[in-house]
Amino acid sequence: MFDHRAEAEKLVSQMTLEEKVSQMLHGAPAVERLNIPSYNWWNEALHGIARSGVATMFPQAIGLAATFDPELLERVAGVISDEGRAKYHAYQEEGDHDIFKGLTYWSPNINIFRDPRWGRGHETYGEDPYLTAILGVAFINGLQGPDENQLKTAACAKHFAVHSGPEGERHEFNAVVSPYDLWNTYLPAFEAAVTEAKVEAVMGAYNRTNGEPCCGSKTLLQDILRDKWGFTGHVTSDCWAIKDFHEHHKVTATPVESVAMAVRNGCDLNCGNLFGYCLAAVREGKLTEAEIDRAVTNLFVTRMKLGLLGAPENKKYTSIPYDVLDCDKHRAFNLEVARESLVLLKNDGALPLKTNGMKTIAVIGPNADSRIALEGNYQGTASDHVTVLQGVRGYAAEKGIRVLYAEGCPLFKVNDSVLSQFQNDRLAEALIAARRADAVVLALGLDRNLEGEEGDTGNQFASGDKLGLKLPGSQQMMAEKVLAIAKERGIPSVAVILSGSALDLRWADEGANAVVQAFYPGSQGGRAFGELLFGKFSPSGRLPLTFYQSDGDLPDFRDYSMENRTYRYFKGSALYPFGFGLGYEPFELSDASYAESAVTATVTNKGRKRATETVQVYIEIEGEKENWNLCGVSKVVLNAGESTCVTVPIDSAAFMRYDDEGDLRLCYGKKYLHVGFCQPDKRSVSLKGSAPARLEVSG
Repeated sequence: MFDHRAEAEKLVSQMTLEEKVSQMLHGAPAVERLNIPSYNWWNEALHGIARSGVATMFPQAIGLAATFDPELLERVAGVISDEGRAKYHAYQEEGDHDIFKGLTYWSPNINIFRDPRWGRGHETYGEDPYLTAILGVAFINGLQGPDENQLKTAACAKHFAVHSGPEGERHEFNAVVSPYDLWNTYLPAFEAAVTEAKVEAVMGAYNRTNGEPCCGSKTLLQDILRDKWGFTGHVTSDCWAIKDFHEHHKVTATPVESVAMAVRNGCDLNCGNLFGYCLAAVREGKLTEAEIDRAVTNLFVTRMKLGLLGAPENKKYTSIPYDVLDCDKHRAFNLEVARESLVLLKNDGALPLKTNGMKTIAVIGPNADSRIALEGNYQGTASDHVTVLQGVRGYAAEKGIRVLYAEGCPLFKVNDSVLSQFQNDRLAEALIAARRADAVVLALGLDRNLEGEEGDTGNQFASGDKLGLKLPGSQQMMAEKVLAIAKERGIPSVAVILSGSALDLRWADEGANAVVQAFYPGSQGGRAFGELLFGKFSPSGRLPLTFYQSDGDLPDFRDYSMENRTYRYFKGSALYPFGFGLGYEPFELSDASYAESAVTATVTNKGRKRATETVQVYIEIEGEKENWNLCGVSKVVLNAGESTCVTVPIDSAAFMRYDDEGDLRLCYGKKYLHVGFCQPDKRSVSLKGSAPARLEVSG
């Protein structure tokens, strides 16, 4: 069996110090005398191969999370890694070793989406540690493949750790967090990525955590990651994060001190160029050459596991043909995923649309015909995009229904034209369309230009974060006027929100007949929405985050305490709670019981058509800080009238909490499992129409 570490150590032993240091930069040059080709470590695969041309563009990560389906995410990542392998080998044939063309993917982002104002939250799997962990593990498994010694691609869990804004302050921000919140909220998904999925890489965050810069934190990188969890892969910095040590965090005085702190504490790879100072750090005695050797060895082990640097290749991976990229099979699967990501938040019976006698549908809004709103950030280039407008138009045509389109308003500006003499110069067209239609679809929300990463967005106000939960610009005003016309005329109205985060949707909840949260649904998202609108399938997405009533529900953005944050600690009543989502067919759960570390229950589709429901299990422990925690999920697909017995495994960790040392301890309060299709809170039960079963667990 090929010994990757021994071979890596042998190769490193033949290198000069200058050659070794050169390999610690993300753009590692060739060392021709040792047959080491150049390699660029920086690549992205958040929801498809990004930034290097054509690839399947799945729903953004937050939309993937709304599926509540780890098996589906592993399949998604399997498609992504197939396409990544095909791209890599084709680029190699052309001698192209550039950025975004390697096999090391800086995905997934498993930070906790603790506050809906954070601009990068749509890159994550939401606000819950358990859901984030099981989805992150599944995604990593799909990227890396079944053999940890012969990787398909290398995944990277980021950003380690305690990182979720504010974006504009990330280079100097100190996230202060209690030991309880650190271990019980911010770290579990990373622990699962390391210990369960054997993730090959971990990326440090920009910020400090409790005073230590994350990319040079002994606590995070050495004490926890390597010593406690046994991580053996490599650690990379976030991009140009090392210079923040001396320029912004002020924990070091010079670049040499910064790189010494990073490498000494376990950072092996520098996204950026500052690790060039490692030469000076060794010469000045701030680093040893043995510490450089350790870092480069870790990096070479990864390249060898991928079948590079003389290691044996896996023919299954090297022979994947280039024509798999966004092929018909992958596009059909992408549509399947998009269907499962859509969340129906309200439906008073208007959906599916009743098309008998319907002649015209008005599709209105700045996101109606927006390709950007399908994609989210860290996106590639799909060979085919179907917007909401195109999706509705395609299915309407089957019924002989005409579609009228009006932008209604720009996404965040007041006027479309600087020459307009009056405000809201697109409003009249929206009202005209609404007065002439038999149904109205409002496509509103955000896009990656308004919420995203600092430096990547056009949001000059908050560096990619949101200042509040209101729709930007004139969207809500326009929507309310259109909904008033729909109500006056007695025609159905549907609001579809394309955004990567929770918004204040009280206006839609009060004024629209139906509300759909589409997140950023991928290149086939418009087609999936069209199918939902016309009843081609029953929606099954569930919210991976809380939709609050308003900004007033939110604690201070800079406060990293979990008190009154997310469904686990929130003391108020949400507009749309975590885990909530409606379908077209009613389901019933009965005969729930717990034994031998599993919940069993009978689930029945009481409807008229095949549909999907998600069994959710929450653990409530008296005397603990949490309201309750999600601890089990199971997707159930049933034909009309069909029943099945569902078994949901419950890990023993569900009955425990981490102590200040990061060790799990059994909780002694009374324990209850809530088994159903939503949380056990009053708002969820009211919206869903049925309460979960409550089981007392002894011990």
